[in-house]
Amino acid sequence: MDETQLPEGAWPGEYTYCPMCTTRLAWEEIGDAHRMRCPSCRFIHWRNPAVGAAVVVFDDEGRVLMIRRGPGMTQEGKWAIPAGFVHYGEEIREAAGRELEEETGLIADVGDVVWVASNFHDPAKLTVGIWFAGSVTGGTLQAGDDADEAAFFDLDDLPPLAFSTDFAYFQSLGADPAPPDPASA
Repeated sequence: MDETQLPEGAWPGEYTYCPMCTTRLAWEEIGDAHRMRCPSCRFIHWRNPAVGAAVVVFDDEGRVLMIRRGPGMTQEGKWAIPAGFVHYGEEIREAAGRELEEETGLIADVGDVVWVASNFHDPAKLTVGIWFAGSVTGGTLQAGDDADEAAFFDLDDLPPLAFSTDFAYFQSLGADPAPPDPASA
């Protein structure tokens, strides 16, 4: 294989140049997979998924809080549990609470893990998502950040879902939501 070509099955967005010394990276068989390695400084790009954190909030009527994905976001116009990326050096529950506040205006105590799943909806940005239970302690419900609407929904009347991972979580609760379009989720 030409060392500058992506091997079959490579994910989009692979590094091309070494982030340490800027030499063009080359594919090598390392362990059980092809990895990008710098022929100069020997840096190996271990491409790992990012971590996402979500907070699942139910109101006193048993309705779940969701956000509608805003313009320019993955799955624009579809609904999801409030979530986002964990920043480097950020404690995961703090990240989940920060994302909830940014997207909904609500502040919550972030509790136990209720769901964990691998997200494959964007091949260039794979993630492992962790959903936490949350109890609202303050704030005012209003959409923000990458959401253009925030609202509570009955589990038997969920809006069009953005992601298959939220779909699977709702199914685990006994809900029967419409599945996301597999071509876009």
